[in-house]
Amino acid sequence: MSGITYVRGDATVPSVKGVKVIAHVCNDIGGWGKGFVLALSRRWPEPEAAYRAWHRGRAGNDFGLGAVQFVQVERHVWVANMIGQRGTRAGSKGVPVRYEAIDKALEALAARAGELAATVHMPRIGCGLAGGKWSRIEPLIEERLIRRGIPVTVYDHGD
Repeated sequence: MSGITYVRGDATVPSVKGVKVIAHVCNDIGGWGKGFVLALSRRWPEPEAAYRAWHRGRAGNDFGLGAVQFVQVERHVWVANMIGQRGTRAGSKGVPVRYEAIDKALEALAARAGELAATVHMPRIGCGLAGGKWSRIEPLIEERLIRRGIPVTVYDHGD
């Protein structure tokens, strides 16, 4: 039995009270323009602007696989840009998703969500363009977030 709540809907519009962190996976090459990030950018310009600035300044910051950038977009809403995929295309090394990086990012997400007393909301991270398998990602969420008592809601986009 999973401690994750699954709902149909839009992860950019969590309908719960309190502080919320919307988590998603980004690539490590500065690309922002396909998948869930488009929905984020339609609602708020800040996550994309922050991610692009973070990537531009990567020589002097922590930008890279496993890193997380927290961007406040509303009084009670944060977006977690988690670097969890290498590049954007499947190639000789397989699909872009990097489970170890997602695991590391979820660890940082758990710490921040705990500090903020926040609930966490996300699409099925790492499973769209990154090419990952939910059967590998769900246990990481269980381990890093659910076991610490952090409520997680996963959104499957309903049409």
